Amino acid sequence: MTIQTVGVIGGGAWGTALTQVCARAGRQAILWAREPEVVAGIAANHENALFLPGVTLDPAVRATADFAALSGCDLILAVAPAQHMRSALTAFAPHAPNAPIVLCSKGIEQGSLKLMTEVAAEVLPDHVLAVLSGPSFAGEVARGLPTAVTLACVEDHCAERIAEAIASPAFRPYLATDLIGAEAGGAVKNVLAIACGVVEGRGLGRSAHAALITRGFAELTRLAVALGGQAETVAGLCGLGDLVLTCSSPQSRNMSVGLALGAGKTLDEALAGKLSIAEGVASAPAVAALADRLGVDMPISRAVNAILSGGADVDTAIAGLLSRPLKSEV
Repeated sequence: MTIQTVGVIGGGAWGTALTQVCARAGRQAILWAREPEVVAGIAANHENALFLPGVTLDPAVRATADFAALSGCDLILAVAPAQHMRSALTAFAPHAPNAPIVLCSKGIEQGSLKLMTEVAAEVLPDHVLAVLSGPSFAGEVARGLPTAVTLACVEDHCAERIAEAIASPAFRPYLATDLIGAEAGGAVKNVLAIACGVVEGRGLGRSAHAALITRGFAELTRLAVALGGQAETVAGLCGLGDLVLTCSSPQSRNMSVGLALGAGKTLDEALAGKLSIAEGVASAPAVAALADRLGVDMPISRAVNAILSGGADVDTAIAGLLSRPLKSEV
């Protein structure tokens, strides 16, 4: 298995950054984008001014609005937003090469409550699937700052080839075989990042912030294990690492939504003017519903969903968490 050409589906900030990663690793990198201005901007100025302004892309990066241009690729990175992954892969399916598909978006599909690998397996059966997840801000990755991620794939040989194809001194994939754990960590951490933003926006202090990350990680782990994942997986980059990053910086789209909510803004006001998607907003109801289905205790995630859905205001949700019965930490 030789990987020379990589196709990336999704012209947002993260898809653009991963295309840059592949070009930097010496691969031929083709980015599919839905927005004509993204395709035109990359062709003319080597920049995605809409979603990743100020970052000059490698001259080898190509952009297209035609899925057929990806038909000869040796590897596909699927980076469409989680709630649009099914439709994007369905449109791509007639042109899909016999190549591994790496799911790079973090979320749970509303309605079906499926992880992205489950969605991909339905739309593109018989393809080798992998998951790429970890603590990574698109702008930093695109600029070549050091980043480490989890690359999960059941087939060891395929995982090694993918890692070799995209790795560089500044982008380091660590291998795993637990796709469920890698996906669950990425999906739930976005919801928890909204909660951390609320704590910051309400001025509840660093102690509360640290407690929320820790207890949030406990419920993230419970859900991953209930789905069939491994606690060891989410204790790594794709779970704990990603949670710490996303919950600790206003750069995080999800945390910034929480900051606005904590400061008293409505959800519409918190989302106003944002081009990039805060996946936690869409994933929160799916996470809460999945927890109900599996009987998993996830009070923080449920509180976030209540705030987003209008079922509880911020102060009521916080009071509900603080008044829960005392219990063992483990």
